[in-house]
Amino acid sequence: MTDKILDCSDIDRYLGKPIEGARMKDPIGNLDIKRWAQAMHYPNRLHYDNAYAADSRFGKLIAPQSFSVACDDGHGAAPACVGRIPQSHLLFGGDEWWFYGPQIAGGDTIHNERIPFDYAVKDTRFAGPTCFQRGDNHYYNHLGDKIATQRSTSIRYRADLAREMGGTPPASATDDPEWTDVQLAELEDRKFEYIKMLHDLGHGKRWWDDVKVGDRLPVRVIGPHSIASFATEWRAYPFTIWGGMRRRTDIDLEELGFTADMAGKESDGELERINPEQTDGAYIGPSRGHLFPRWARYIGMPRGYGYGASMGAWIIDYLAGWAGEWGRVVHSNCAYRGPAFTGDITIFNASVVDKQKDDEGRHVVQVDFRMTSQTGATMSTAKAEIQLPVR
Repeated sequence: MTDKILDCSDIDRYLGKPIEGARMKDPIGNLDIKRWAQAMHYPNRLHYDNAYAADSRFGKLIAPQSFSVACDDGHGAAPACVGRIPQSHLLFGGDEWWFYGPQIAGGDTIHNERIPFDYAVKDTRFAGPTCFQRGDNHYYNHLGDKIATQRSTSIRYRADLAREMGGTPPASATDDPEWTDVQLAELEDRKFEYIKMLHDLGHGKRWWDDVKVGDRLPVRVIGPHSIASFATEWRAYPFTIWGGMRRRTDIDLEELGFTADMAGKESDGELERINPEQTDGAYIGPSRGHLFPRWARYIGMPRGYGYGASMGAWIIDYLAGWAGEWGRVVHSNCAYRGPAFTGDITIFNASVVDKQKDDEGRHVVQVDFRMTSQTGATMSTAKAEIQLPVR
């Protein structure tokens, strides 16, 4: 048996100290916002229909609340991935978000300040000793307005132990489930139930006074997921576009301890100018496990799998869509239990568990959220506070 040792001692020297921030090179365009809404499967007309958005309270197209994470150069994981852990790999473990009010719109330029927060090592069935590391991202627009804070959790582990402890996945895990034409048609009907809710609410208000503890939010369904849908998500993040971000100068994935086959040069700005194909994480580097089953299995996954940051965006969009344009998510705390795999669908359920006037005088409802696959496997859980208007 391999010695089950995970050396995380190098992390300590980074905690509480700001690291290099993310900087976009170009202002956000309306097409960036529309591309994001489409990639996240979020058909809210505020974010892609110019005429509809012009009639809204905002008077123009705005980005979904989830768009903040698209303005980072690493899905928000950078401050949760500092310090060398030899022979390691990384998965997303969760995100906690606080939203402060300003909307992101075309013409904005967003920057991100990042500070590593803390870490803990726990024993897991997945990979033995596993590091749960957290870091804070503070998002600001060009006017200096603070948009959001994201406390990201990364899961850092030894890929060799994950393969050893997981063994060889059975064919039922490595092969996509098959859907009949009838089942796919039924899925489209289920998807439209949530879309219809968006249409029915329109520019109207979901009143705090009318919401009751025990109310259930409409079910949302997305999928079946595929390599194509995951690739579409990847390309909606501006940092995945050649020249889309000012690349960091303080990071080397091999120095972080990533296995050589997965280290790549995603953040190497100099190499991007010379040979950008070598810096494209979809093909070379740690992100290729999402899109190539061979590399997914290399890090302990049975087949292609989705992005944690996208899963967090799905949750925020789901809740914000229910709140409507006069409400907003003010806080959410999401834990990711398992990724979306190719061939699977994702099902969203939430219910209202409390309503109150909070310490800041806002009328909020608290919801419990659960995300599952078609097999009933839990993919994510969350608690969130949503501000709603009062009569």
